[in-house]
Amino acid sequence: MAQLPRKQERVNRKPPTRSKRASSARQSNNLESKDRPVFIVDGARTPFLRARGKPGPFTPVDLAVQCGRPLLARQNFSPASFDKVILGCVNVLADEMNPARVAALRLGMGDAMPAFTVQINCGSGMQSIDTAFRTIEAGKADLILAGGTEALSHAPLVWPQEGAAWFGRFAFARSLLERLSALGALRPRMLKPVIGLERGLTDPVTQLNMGQTAEKIGHIFNISREAADAYALESHQRLARAQKSGALKGEVVPAVTREGMLYDHDDGVRPDTSMERLAKLKPAFEKPYGSVTPGNSSQITDGASWVILASETALKKHGLTPLARIVDSEWSGLDPSIMGLGPTLCSTALLERRRLTREDIELWELNEAFAAQVLACLAAWEDDDYCRHVLGLEAPFGRIDHNRLNVDGGAISLGHPVGTSGNRIVLHLVNALRRGGLRRGVATECIGGGLGGAMLVEVV
Repeated sequence: MAQLPRKQERVNRKPPTRSKRASSARQSNNLESKDRPVFIVDGARTPFLRARGKPGPFTPVDLAVQCGRPLLARQNFSPASFDKVILGCVNVLADEMNPARVAALRLGMGDAMPAFTVQINCGSGMQSIDTAFRTIEAGKADLILAGGTEALSHAPLVWPQEGAAWFGRFAFARSLLERLSALGALRPRMLKPVIGLERGLTDPVTQLNMGQTAEKIGHIFNISREAADAYALESHQRLARAQKSGALKGEVVPAVTREGMLYDHDDGVRPDTSMERLAKLKPAFEKPYGSVTPGNSSQITDGASWVILASETALKKHGLTPLARIVDSEWSGLDPSIMGLGPTLCSTALLERRRLTREDIELWELNEAFAAQVLACLAAWEDDDYCRHVLGLEAPFGRIDHNRLNVDGGAISLGHPVGTSGNRIVLHLVNALRRGGLRRGVATECIGGGLGGAMLVEVV
């Protein structure tokens, strides 16, 4: 394995030892009797629509409403019955501040409905579920609508700082002479907008964009371009198979524009791609020798997802049938330059606390930010040095069975609307477990800024 950074540079804090984790697990188990079980009773998402160089047909709130209306319509209780609405969104539009509240009102949930938006970059959609989970578990609510929405095609263009400063100078010019002086200082470069999405996907501390962080961990764990392309190819093949077989029926609900245009499937999938086509694509982030390309990276897309969480009290009150129970969740931090390894930290800590092993997990949803990033996580879990010195394990975590991982494809083939993906992977994990007659799964993701999130669910 390539040389890893020193431990203190790789993670923000020393991982707890096994004995400390065991103690933490015992304390957690002692508290279980005081915690209320929390269930996922339903969920849906829109098709994920690939950005095509211009604003797409839906804003973030449009997507949340398009997804929410059919989901709420198939419930046997009023939309006003929810205790609150929580929505993840990263690129909030100026016309839709606090999109959770705007969406709740447009969904007819009533003026009295509390609704707030959460933002933790790629983890926002999962954070909405986690916040709802902890709120219900603590007895402060019984029924919550938690979701994620993102319209990356609507990410704004931003004026460069030099241009913004010039506009301020011109606006405050009082005399004709001052205005002429300001006009004389204007340069064409000041009027060239910066793509907001590009700025947003660049870490402000390390100054690395997300693709460069994938290149870095791919290099550390010797992930080849061929391996990354092969993973990407299978992601497309798996999603195409899921679409054809009807595996996504009920999970994906159609979205319709005001003009009557219907969108009923994820449109970024390329079932006809091949290793030869993928090999022709040039590196996108580290030219000319990098291995991360547009073909083995997640796609820039628009989409929304919601899940309904309920307590036992709500189940009985509304006659609801649970799909799965949320068992636990975990969030971890690490060096932003290797943020793609976040899933190894949070997922391992989560299983340690619940006294579960890798083999106890029947399905995994690991968000496909980049093929190299997913493969680096898998390699890290098999690496003795990494597992001992970073994860605090006595032996390698082990190899995750490929047939248990992202069984219906992932963000490489269907896209990664940043504020939505964490919600989607939890929803799809539940549906995939139930379809396969399985019980337990983990949804996990890396998060820009050097974070990782994981959620453990069990079918009931």
